[in-house]
Amino acid sequence: MLDIRFLKENPKLVKENIRKKYQEGKLVLVDKIIENYSRVLKLKKEAEELRHRRNKLSMEINALVKRKVDASPIIKEVKGIPGKIKDLEDKKHELELEMNLRLIQIPNIMHPSVPKGKDHLQNKVIKKQGKVPKFNFQVRNHVELGEHLGILDFDSSAETSGNGFYYLKGKLALLNQALIRFIIDFMQLKKYQYIETPLMINKKVAAAAGDLDAFEKALYKIEAEDLYLVPTAEHSLLGMHSNKTFSDEDLPRKYFSYSMCFRKEIGSHGINEKGLWRTHQFNKVEQFIFCRPDESWKMYEELRKNTEQIFQKLKLPYRILESCSGDLGNWKAKSEDLEVYRPTTKQYEEVTSLSNCADFQARDLNIKFVNKKGEKQVVHTLNNTAIATSRALVAIMESYQTKNGEIKVPAVLQKYTGFKDIEKHK
Repeated sequence: MLDIRFLKENPKLVKENIRKKYQEGKLVLVDKIIENYSRVLKLKKEAEELRHRRNKLSMEINALVKRKVDASPIIKEVKGIPGKIKDLEDKKHELELEMNLRLIQIPNIMHPSVPKGKDHLQNKVIKKQGKVPKFNFQVRNHVELGEHLGILDFDSSAETSGNGFYYLKGKLALLNQALIRFIIDFMQLKKYQYIETPLMINKKVAAAAGDLDAFEKALYKIEAEDLYLVPTAEHSLLGMHSNKTFSDEDLPRKYFSYSMCFRKEIGSHGINEKGLWRTHQFNKVEQFIFCRPDESWKMYEELRKNTEQIFQKLKLPYRILESCSGDLGNWKAKSEDLEVYRPTTKQYEEVTSLSNCADFQARDLNIKFVNKKGEKQVVHTLNNTAIATSRALVAIMESYQTKNGEIKVPAVLQKYTGFKDIEKHK
C-alpha cells in the first residue's frame, strides 16, 4: 500500500492518479483516510500525554510519601490512567484498521510515462521484433500437432483432473525441460541467484503481492489452512525477505526461480478445454529484484532486456505492449507485456509480464534498507517472467511446424534435448 504520510502530504497527486486510472469512486477515500489518520495521531498524542502525566504523578506521590503527606487523591487518579490509555489505544486500533482497509484500495502512484487509457484496448505497442513466419501449407494449431504426433494428451488429463490440465509426452516433455534448463543457464550467466521457493504462501504474502480480492478468485486455497498454492514464484520470492532490513551494499538482490504455478483462471478468459495456452497448472521461471529506489528504473530496463534476449534466442517474433493507466494493476507503477506471434491465430499473444511495483509491495511486508545517510527506507520490488514454458511450447510448435506435421527444435535448445526434430511418437 501507499505510505500514509505520503498520501497526507500529497492528496492532490493521489487524487490525480486515481482519476488517471478511471477510479473516481475512490476519490472520497482519500479525504476519509486523511481524516482517520488525523484522529489516530490525536489519540496517540492523548495516550502519550496520559503516560507523561502518570510518570509525573508517580514522582509527586513518591515525594508526598517521603514527607508523610496524604497522597490518596493522586494515587486514585494514577490508578485510573491505565484504563483511559487502554480506551484510547483500542479506539486508535479500530481507526487504524478502518484506515488501512481504505488505504489498500488506493492504487500505486504510476510512473509519469504510463499512457492514459481506459482499458486494454488502449494499451500501447512500443516495439516489434522478428520476422513473422510464412508457410506454403495449411498450418495446424498446437493441439492438432500434439495429438497428431502423440505428444499431447488432453483426454486422459480430463479423466484424471478435469479441463485445464494436460499430459506432455516423449519429446515434447523433454522440450519442456530443455526450456527450463536453457533459462536457468541464461539467468545464471546474468548473475542472478537461483531460488527454489515454497509452492504455498500465506494470506499476508498473497495480499502484499497485489489485489487479494482479484487473486483469491484465481488462487487455489488450502482448506482449513492459511495457505494458497502459488500462482507464480513472484509471490514467494517477494515474501522471502519479509521484515528484513538490508544494508545499502546488500542491494540490488537479483533472483530467479523455477516453479510449478497453479491458477483457477476463472473470469473472462476462462480455461481452454483443450490447449496449453491457459491452464490450471503450468511451469514458469520468474525474475525478481529488490533494489534501492534510485536504481529502480534501471532494473526495469534490465528485466525487459533479459526477456527480449530469451525470445530472440528462440527466434520467435514478438512485440512489447505497455499497459495503459486503466489496465494497469493497482499495485504497479508501470507494466509491459511481451507478446509472441502465433501463426495459427495470426495475433500477438501475451507470454511474459514486466512490472515495477516501486515500494508498494515491500511496505506491507516491512522490507527496508539503511541508506548511506543511515536512514531506513522501503525497498523497491520488480518482477518479470523469464518464460512460461507452456505458452513458449505453443509458440514453438506452431512456428516451427513442418508440412508433414513434425516440429523443428529451435537451435538454442538442441544441446539440451539431444534431438533436432519431434516426429510422431511411437
